[in-house]
Amino acid sequence: MVADVLTPPPEVETSLDLNELKLSDQGHEDNGCTAEEALATAQLLYAVSNPTSRELHEEAARSLPGGNTRSLLHNAPFPIAIKRGKGYSLVSEDGHTYTDLVGELTAGLFGHSNHLIHSTLKATLDNVGLSLGATTRLESQHARLMCDRFGLDRVRFTNSGTEAYMHAIQAARRYTGKRKVVVFAGGYHGAVFCFASGAPASNNVDLEDWVVAEFNNVSDARAKIEGTDGLAAVLVEGMQGAGPCIVGTDDFLQAVQASARKAGAVFILDEVMTSRLAPGGLQSLVGLKPDLTSFGKYLGGGITFGAFGGRLDIMAVYDPRVANSLAHSGTFNNNTLGMSAGYVGLSQIYTPEVAVAFNKVGDDLRSKLQDAAVGTKMTVTGRGSVLGIHFLKDGRKELLSVKQRQDEVQLKELFWFEMLVDGFWITRRGSIALVMGTPQSELDRFVSGVERFLKRHEKFVKI
Repeated sequence: MVADVLTPPPEVETSLDLNELKLSDQGHEDNGCTAEEALATAQLLYAVSNPTSRELHEEAARSLPGGNTRSLLHNAPFPIAIKRGKGYSLVSEDGHTYTDLVGELTAGLFGHSNHLIHSTLKATLDNVGLSLGATTRLESQHARLMCDRFGLDRVRFTNSGTEAYMHAIQAARRYTGKRKVVVFAGGYHGAVFCFASGAPASNNVDLEDWVVAEFNNVSDARAKIEGTDGLAAVLVEGMQGAGPCIVGTDDFLQAVQASARKAGAVFILDEVMTSRLAPGGLQSLVGLKPDLTSFGKYLGGGITFGAFGGRLDIMAVYDPRVANSLAHSGTFNNNTLGMSAGYVGLSQIYTPEVAVAFNKVGDDLRSKLQDAAVGTKMTVTGRGSVLGIHFLKDGRKELLSVKQRQDEVQLKELFWFEMLVDGFWITRRGSIALVMGTPQSELDRFVSGVERFLKRHEKFVKI
């Protein structure tokens, strides 16, 4: 086994005057600055502004491979360490305050201190307890709510979205007696179900059982689904979260569902990130009726959570009352905190009316950002309260697949660094998931910050 090696961040001159490094809105046309130089300046400002985060990263690397236990959160030269969150904002260990636009990749819908979530968790601790090793009324209560909200016959809980996909796929295999699964290039369905490059990742499970089709390509999807022998299931996201936020067209998703039915395969819709986009999830917007749906993220109220559910006859393969049924265990599947917080979050906070209004806020934000992006390499994708910001070499405004995505990597990096300076917490890849309670004034400030970025770097971003 090769030992983990930490490459230390480059040494920086910590006595530098930060005012000399602050961003200017005068642009770089006159001083002849290149994109590489602008990025180097932003990286230097990042390094000298976050010394405590750097120290914590170096300490973490003595116990964790690369100082990290969740790959997405690693950033070079080191990640910013967050100390606390409240409402829609975060405070770093270095004392910087950020408006949270990451929203824990859609799981942080309720923010960091929702009073109903807090009181529910406290009441559960006080009156129910932890790790009871038994069934409780909490799980059936949350299950009934989810079945009603998302049109499911039956549902089962897991610890994560990854587990939900795993068990949904196994249900399809048992039900059909087949093994192959059609997925789509750019898809991400959890830690061991990743197809970012158009092929299964090296750490995927069942490497020989995947058939990868092109996203938003009806003819290729139809050929792969209807032409694959031994096909158990078709697994698709209505919007590819890792794209970030590449939206499946209605025609494409309807065609995938139709081909799955024609082939006798189980149609599995991944709604782990998109169930928040409408009262009944993205499927209700498109008019889909999947055989199985996978869930996760915010539906645990901020506690680790996953679920899968759908047709009665397929879900019956997990009915323990039936001989030779599939086993599905997990110590924390029905943990009391997730069951209680998830139920309160869905029944009292993210009601159908709130879901509609909140996603309208996201649609309005995306529209404003798209207007700002006209004539530039910036492209904004997404639906409702979940969106993605891209910097593309050709500046195309309609992005249908990862095959079409030709990133301007330096611009994307520069944007991330400079949005941090402006006080906005977003992912390096450009994913944004709005947090409830974020003031409109902060969203407007973000739009203004993006407009200033595009002006400041006009010669780099214009088409």
